[in-house]
Amino acid sequence: MKHIPKARPPLANLETVCLVAQAGSFSAAATASGVTHGAISRRVAAVENWLGVRLFERHGRGIELTPDGQRFVGQVLQAFDIIDVAADQWRTRAVARLVRVSVVSSFAQLWLFDRLAKLEAGANPLKIQLDVGSRHVDIAGGEADLAIRYGRGNWPGLHAELLLPETLTPVAHPDIAAKIKANDPNGLLAHPLLHDSDLTGWRAWFDGHNVSLKRRQHDRRFEDYTLVLSAAEAGLGIALARLPIAATRLHGSQLVRLDRRTVANPLANYIVTSKQERRPEILELIQRLKDSIDENDPPIQRKRLARS
Repeated sequence: MKHIPKARPPLANLETVCLVAQAGSFSAAATASGVTHGAISRRVAAVENWLGVRLFERHGRGIELTPDGQRFVGQVLQAFDIIDVAADQWRTRAVARLVRVSVVSSFAQLWLFDRLAKLEAGANPLKIQLDVGSRHVDIAGGEADLAIRYGRGNWPGLHAELLLPETLTPVAHPDIAAKIKANDPNGLLAHPLLHDSDLTGWRAWFDGHNVSLKRRQHDRRFEDYTLVLSAAEAGLGIALARLPIAATRLHGSQLVRLDRRTVANPLANYIVTSKQERRPEILELIQRLKDSIDENDPPIQRKRLARS
């Protein structure tokens, strides 16, 4: 049998009755709600007419609830409390929780942006606010909730957890590639080597092929890794492809791989938080980051570094 809802006063009228009872006068209720005195009177009268009882006694000092009014308003307030509790439970599920993430530009462009929507979505949505830059923000001081940093995993006073290790292999513009014999490490030294903050990656690659590398004036340094790849695409020298984060960029590029071999990068991408981080939304984002590692990415060793 189809349920036919009972007639009831509009919620706005019931809310007005409760407001008048709490404010102590029609004028005070009108001021608090931004509604005219006449509108307040009409809403209260509509509820009283619907009930068939008087809710308020009017007197010179204001109004007072009648005994019927006290019982009715008390029950309506209880009902509103039940509605508020139910609404809060569902609204909390729907409202995204904010997580502030510090990340360098290259990692954001090459890896994070493509995964950001998925990281934010889900039954318990997150709102990721990105702080993109090269400066190491003060996580312990509250400038960010979480950072993704590139390095050796040792940041004093913070907790670092390996997210994404990398392997290295040299790539170059086809014009340069045509001048280099395949799998010839020494042949690369005839051209400028492109790198970002230092030569750590190049030293690791040449050490893996028993070639000594010294700093050279004609090598080119850029502060951001995406600029390193752009310089290689422009034919300015040879870059190291950091896999897997550069894989998507290389797929749509004309850069040519110069050596089929790879070496492990001494530097990697780490999730960095305060030592005592326990907030549910932060821990949930950390897990989502781990789960977002592609199946074809290198296996991740889920080790935790000693807390500094």
